[in-house]
Amino acid sequence: MKKILLFATCISVLMACKQKSKSENNVENKAFSALCEKYYQDGLKLNPLSATYIGDERYNDQLANDGSQAFIKEYRNFNQQYLDSLGNYDRESLDANDKLSFDYLKDQLSMNIEGLKYHSEYLPFNQMFALPLTIGQLGSGTGAQPFKTVKNYEDWLKRVSAFSIWADTAIANFKKGASSGIVLPKALVVKMIPQMQSMVVASPEESLFYGPIKLLPASFSSVDKQKLTEEYRNVITTVIIPTYKKLGDYLQNEYLPKARTTSGYSAMPGGLEWYTYLVKQQTTTNKTPEEVYQTGLKEVARIKGEMDSIKNLVGFKGDLKAFFEYMKTDKKFMPYKNPKEILDAFENIHQRMKPNLKKMFDHEPKTPFEIRQTEAFRAASASAEYNQGSADGKRPGIFYVPILDATKFNTTSGMESLFLHEAIPGHHYQISLTQENTRLPNFRRFGGHNAYVEGWALYCESLGKELGLYQDPYQHMGALGDEMHRAIRLVVDVAIHTKNMSREEAIKYMMDNEAISTEGATAEIERYMGIPAQALGYKTGAMKIRELRTKYEKELGAKFKLAAFHTEVLKDGSLPLSVFEAKMDVWAEKQK
Repeated sequence: MKKILLFATCISVLMACKQKSKSENNVENKAFSALCEKYYQDGLKLNPLSATYIGDERYNDQLANDGSQAFIKEYRNFNQQYLDSLGNYDRESLDANDKLSFDYLKDQLSMNIEGLKYHSEYLPFNQMFALPLTIGQLGSGTGAQPFKTVKNYEDWLKRVSAFSIWADTAIANFKKGASSGIVLPKALVVKMIPQMQSMVVASPEESLFYGPIKLLPASFSSVDKQKLTEEYRNVITTVIIPTYKKLGDYLQNEYLPKARTTSGYSAMPGGLEWYTYLVKQQTTTNKTPEEVYQTGLKEVARIKGEMDSIKNLVGFKGDLKAFFEYMKTDKKFMPYKNPKEILDAFENIHQRMKPNLKKMFDHEPKTPFEIRQTEAFRAASASAEYNQGSADGKRPGIFYVPILDATKFNTTSGMESLFLHEAIPGHHYQISLTQENTRLPNFRRFGGHNAYVEGWALYCESLGKELGLYQDPYQHMGALGDEMHRAIRLVVDVAIHTKNMSREEAIKYMMDNEAISTEGATAEIERYMGIPAQALGYKTGAMKIRELRTKYEKELGAKFKLAAFHTEVLKDGSLPLSVFEAKMDVWAEKQK
C-alpha cells in the first residue's frame, strides 16, 4: 500500500512539475511573442515605406531620411537592443514556431549590425535601386500609396515634401563617398542622370506626380478638389521638380567626373571585405565568393549540355551561339502586334497550367492577382517583376511586364518560365500565402530573405514540365535560358567584384552563354555592379530546395507527397537557408 501511495505521490509531483513547466513555457512564449510584435511595430516606424507597401497606412505621411547620421544611429540602436533582448529567453523552452522566429531574428539582427561596418550610405542610390524612382511609382497615383480619401492625398503631400531633405542628404553622402574612394562606376551614373532629368518638366500637369489629381475621386467635394489641385501643383513646382533637377545637375556636373572606370567593389577601399559580407547576407549561407563562383562554372557547363540537346532536337545546324542568334532575331518568334496580345499570352499560360497546379499545391492564395504592362516612365530600365498585394487582399499582387515595342517582344525569352517565377506559383504564391498566414508573427509575415524568396521562385521554374508547360522545345529552351542566366550570375557577379572582370568582359561572357541582346546583357551586368551579390540568392536558394526535395524523395519513397513538401516549404514563410534546412529535416523525419 505504501509503495502504491509513494508511486501515486511521485506521479502527482511529476504531473505538477510538468504543468508548472508547461505554464512557465506559456509565459515564456507569450513574452517572446510580445517581443516579436514590438520588433515589428518599431521596424515599421523606422521604415515607413515598408508599412505603405504592406497596406499599413499609419505612416503614409512619413519618409525616413535613411542616409542621415541620426537615422543610422537609431538603426544601430534598434538592432542592438533587440539582439540583446534575445538573451532574456531560453530558446529551448519556446514552441517550434517561436524557435524559428528566434533563429530568424538572431540571424537578421546580427547581419544588420555587421553591415554597419561598411558605409553603404555613401552610395545612396543607383540606376536600379533608388528612392527617386520609388517616389515616382508611389506618387503616380497607381502604385502602393493609396489615393482614395482626402487624408490619403494630404499624407502624400507631407511625405513628398520630405523628399528634398532626403535628396540633400544623398548628395552630401555622395560627396563623402567621393572623398573616401567609395564611388559608383561611371557606366551607372550615366544611366541615373536621364532618370532624374525625365522628372524635370515645364508644367505641373506634365509631371508624373500630377497623376493623383487626374484620378481625383468623384465623391470629393468641389472645395477639396480645388484645394488639393492647388496644393499638388504647388508641391510639384516648388519641391518635386527642383529636387530632381538638383539631383540630376549634381550627378552630371560634380559626381560623374569623380565616378570610377572600374566595375567591381574590390576596386574600392575595403571593397573585397564588403562584398564578402554581402555574399553572406544575400545567400544566408557561409559560402565564400570563390565557392559561389565554382558552383556557377559547373552549372553553366551542365545547362549548356542540355541546351545542346534541344538545339539538336529541333534540327538546327550550327553552334549554340548561332542558335541563340536565330532565336533572338527570327521574326517567327515575334508574333505580337500590341501589348494586349502579350498580356493575353501570359494569361493563357496561367490557364493552361491550372489543372496540374491543383495537384501540386494544397493551398492557393486568397490575394487577387493581375497581369499589367509596366508604366512607361520606368519601362526602359525595368525587368518583369512582381509587386506584392496587401495582406487584406484590397490591393492585388501584380505581375508587371515591360513592353517597349510589342512587335519586338520575343516568345523565346522564356515566357512560361518567367510566369512561373514572377507570378504563379512563384512570388505570388509564396509572398501572398505568407502574408495571409496570421499564425506567423508579423515580422515574418512581411519580411523576406533574398535566397529563400528568389530561390523559391527559381525552383518554381523547374516545375514547368510537371505543370504541363515546356511542351514547345523553344519554351523549354527559354526556361533553360532563364536557368543559365542565374548560373551565369554566380560567375560574373563574383568575377566583377573579386576578380577585376570588367563590365565589357562580363557582358561578353553573358552573351557567349545565353540568348540575350546586347541591351539586355548590359542592363543585367550593370545591375550586378549596382546591387552586388543580390543576384546570387536565386540559384543558391533554388539549389537548396531542389537538393532537399531529391533527398526526401529518396528517403521517404512512397511516403513522399509533393503537395505536402510544397506546403512545408511555404508554411513558415521566409527563413535563412540554414534555419530552413533544419526545419525541413524535422518535417521529413515526421513523415517516416
